[in-house]
Amino acid sequence: MLYWRLLARLFDPEEQPALETASLAVLEDVGLPAALLDPGASVDSVVQRHPELADEFQDLMVPQQAEESPDDERDRAAEVRRAALVSKVLLNVFATGSGAVSAGQLSRWQSDAGWLERALGCRPGEVRAGRTPGSPPSAGTGTGGPRPTPDLSTLIPQIGPDLAAIEAELVSRMRLREVLADPKLAAGLTPSMSLIEQLLRDKDNLSGIALANAKALIRRFVDEVAEVLRTQVAKATAGTLDRSVPPKRVFRNLDLDRTVWKNLTNWSPEEERLYVDRLYYRHTARRTTPARLIVVVDQSGSMVDSMVNCTILASIFAGLPKVDVHLIAYDTQAIDLTPWVHDPFETLLRTNLGGGTDGTVAMALAAPKVAEPRNTVVVWISDFYEWRGEQLFEQMAAVHRSGAKFIPVGSVTSSGRGVVNPWFRERFKDLGTPVISGHIRKLVHELKNFLV
Repeated sequence: MLYWRLLARLFDPEEQPALETASLAVLEDVGLPAALLDPGASVDSVVQRHPELADEFQDLMVPQQAEESPDDERDRAAEVRRAALVSKVLLNVFATGSGAVSAGQLSRWQSDAGWLERALGCRPGEVRAGRTPGSPPSAGTGTGGPRPTPDLSTLIPQIGPDLAAIEAELVSRMRLREVLADPKLAAGLTPSMSLIEQLLRDKDNLSGIALANAKALIRRFVDEVAEVLRTQVAKATAGTLDRSVPPKRVFRNLDLDRTVWKNLTNWSPEEERLYVDRLYYRHTARRTTPARLIVVVDQSGSMVDSMVNCTILASIFAGLPKVDVHLIAYDTQAIDLTPWVHDPFETLLRTNLGGGTDGTVAMALAAPKVAEPRNTVVVWISDFYEWRGEQLFEQMAAVHRSGAKFIPVGSVTSSGRGVVNPWFRERFKDLGTPVISGHIRKLVHELKNFLV
């Protein structure tokens, strides 16, 4: 009955009245408060009035070891209590309704999401994207101390991004400035791409505490993404070996297999000993030709995910030796962000999302920077839905023919999703420079091979 009610509240409003009455009778039978059926009551408020329920919410949805027992020995009352508590926490988190959202409603949702995480066997904030695992549990969890974190893949895979998406959707339905003006409420927000997009769009209208809180959220998100991208850059292959440089004769470079093979003629059967008259070492030096990286980013609203990722990626490559990085952002106007390329946070604050796209204005800034084409790579990130498409393509083809490496990028996101103008896609393919689209690891691999 309780699970039927759960589904009905999510999908079939016509069934709700009868199921509410029946569910109330079920709760009375097992001694649970009627507040569990009140969609307007947060889990916090229920637990405050009935503190004995706190322990029952903890680890509520963690799979238990199945025990075979006769049907007449099942604890049916416990099963019903569990159904009621599971329904409460799921409905409060996932049935968010529609219409305007107040700051208080957002705060209650964040609290309820914390109770869902407790039910999954985690600490509040541990499942949601952008939070720090291992943070101490908040008051009212009913736990007795630290415990090992469960394998979330055995519970509800990928629930963290889903919770972040719900939170971002709630923020979009309320006055964001109201949230940012409250430091406690703003600190509870989970940084996500959709939230960062809203902050970047509204940053010029913020001031004082709200602006400071918005910057703190953007900084948190940038730092988290940068940490992931640095790992991917470190793992990517790094150019070709430079065999013109003699290998260093140190033990860590010693090629034992080759040394043994080359000295087999010195084997003494009588002594059963191999005499080595020459040691062989591995080449480890790689070509480090000074290179220039020019990143051009479409800052229209449809490209915000790629813009954030590539702005951070440009700053990482700017920190590599002998790599001269330039960054240009454009919509119908272009801005040279090179002076701030080492700090993606400051770079993003200087962007202006939205508007149309005219890549020719960006090309006017980028083309003069191609001073030594053979040592230059131009990365152009856009969905290529351009106002003057044919003119821009001819300019891009000219950069490619000059000898510079031209990499058109349709989408480099964390999820790998994106759309590219098919007209541009086919012409880039004919030019021999196919569009990179998908996970950002693809672009990292291309750039690392060329630059390092």
